[in-house]
Amino acid sequence: MDNHHNITARPRNKFWFAFFVLFFFWYLLIYGFDWSSLPGLSSVSRHQQQQNPIESVVDDENQQNSVDSISVNPKSDDDVAKEKNNASVVFDVNDNSIENVTVEEQKTTKNDEIEDLAAVEKELEPLLPKQDDEDEDEEDSVVKKRRARKPCAGRYIYVHDLPTRFNDDYIKQCKLLNKWHDMCQYFANDGLGENLGNPQRLFQRSAWYVTHQFSLDVIFHNRMKQYECLTNDSSKAAAVYVPYYGGFDVARFLWDPYNTSVKDADSVELFRLLRSRPEWDAMGGKDHFIVSGRIAWDFHRAGGRDDEWGNKLLLMPESQNVTMITIESSPWDRNDFAIPYPTYFHPLSDDQVYEWQNRMRRQKRRSLFCFAGAPRPNMDGSIRGEIMDQCAASRRKCKMMECKDDKRNCLKPANVMKMFQGSVFCLQPPGDSFTRRSTFDSIVAGCIPVFFHPGSAYIQYLWHLPKDFSSYSVLIPEGDVKNKKVSIDSVLSRIPSSKVSAMREKVIKLIPSVIYADPRARLEKLDDAFDLAIKGIVERVESLRREMKEGRNSSDEFDSEYSWKYYTFGTTEQHEWDNYFKRYR
Repeated sequence: MDNHHNITARPRNKFWFAFFVLFFFWYLLIYGFDWSSLPGLSSVSRHQQQQNPIESVVDDENQQNSVDSISVNPKSDDDVAKEKNNASVVFDVNDNSIENVTVEEQKTTKNDEIEDLAAVEKELEPLLPKQDDEDEDEEDSVVKKRRARKPCAGRYIYVHDLPTRFNDDYIKQCKLLNKWHDMCQYFANDGLGENLGNPQRLFQRSAWYVTHQFSLDVIFHNRMKQYECLTNDSSKAAAVYVPYYGGFDVARFLWDPYNTSVKDADSVELFRLLRSRPEWDAMGGKDHFIVSGRIAWDFHRAGGRDDEWGNKLLLMPESQNVTMITIESSPWDRNDFAIPYPTYFHPLSDDQVYEWQNRMRRQKRRSLFCFAGAPRPNMDGSIRGEIMDQCAASRRKCKMMECKDDKRNCLKPANVMKMFQGSVFCLQPPGDSFTRRSTFDSIVAGCIPVFFHPGSAYIQYLWHLPKDFSSYSVLIPEGDVKNKKVSIDSVLSRIPSSKVSAMREKVIKLIPSVIYADPRARLEKLDDAFDLAIKGIVERVESLRREMKEGRNSSDEFDSEYSWKYYTFGTTEQHEWDNYFKRYR
């Protein structure tokens, strides 16, 4: 017994002795030798020692993100929490800081870092690109590339210099913009909101924000400040932008009874101011456009009672000439047009868009369809209750997130986007109005939207979505759902897999068209929702300019009641959707 113990102990002792010798020589090699004495390493050795821990964490996170993009099952909140507890160093990519480095340690290394960095910059100076500060301040390389791709001739925009009462002052009153929810947090980062980060590793390390659906006024304005074809000469302008935050103006008065004169005060004063400007006289305001990040109904108060909803911005005489841009237009008005709701995704570069598109192509989708929303029991004609019942009856194929105030699940982007990313189809029934922000969230998630009313998208986003509606979406008549004549599960299950794959690819290709890039950067190759909106506006103004020269007015060619049909199909002839757009009076 003792002999056997001695025999087994000898190899073990030799192993530990060999391990100790290797460790000793490794220690001498790393810490005993002065690596800084080697040529070319003296100026960067200490800087690399300070930076390598951070770089290694970033590299690890990049590798993990690439794995997660292929992973079928994303990590749960509990798993992420355990990883954070076990980690000795936590690196925040957005803040570029290490949480467990003390202030004193940072101070002691600060001077050394500056000296080392200066030495590195001096050595690398011949390799760095030369910059002409004045030229770069006026027009950076990205702008030059975009201008080379799209010359500014015919695309110049003149921006009115309005008093701050019509834009920035509303943001200063952010606590008044919603009766139940503090809106101030949503105006960080040029209106994108607070950084979303990457909860549950559902997104990317950057470019994702907690963006409010009604933030388009400020997002669009900040994008316009970076537009590559701005001009101070209104005579050269293809169109004139009026940076009036109409959505924020009206939001202050939606929930309580205010005198109509108070509700309309700023819009009345705005048009008085515009009429006094020489730019207005050129076309009587027909070359002007206003972007308001709410639905058209908030600006359509027809009556004069104080308790009536909204203001009369879209009904004022001057607004009949101005092109009005909203996130949902009226089917029965000639002069307002819809552009996409803001989503959570605001990329800084084309590569971030490509990366996300490829990730959505690889995404595993375990649910056939899903729905996120709340019922509308007090709304006549609403089909949401029936949709929720059908989803509940198809538990194995349908995921549902009921948006109740007590749970607030739908206010958490990660919850909604996780469900959309895991589903093939996303149900998009009308809510309080025809359209939903959820439609664009689902497109960003690569989820095929299912509509129940053509007013939810097809007649709305004419500059951003294809006219071949069936190429990227499904339409199930709301009447059939309401009367229990159709099974959503059956309709979607019968679509051939080849058709589903083609539709999903079309949806993924639409992602650039429905997102607003970060206002602090520019996409070089892709056109985002802002670019397509500007293109649509410029083409409309140019058409109006030609009409004025020819002495005609296309508005006389059709009744405003058929605006939806005229702008969508170019005709007012009888159409199968006529029943959907009977005027509600």
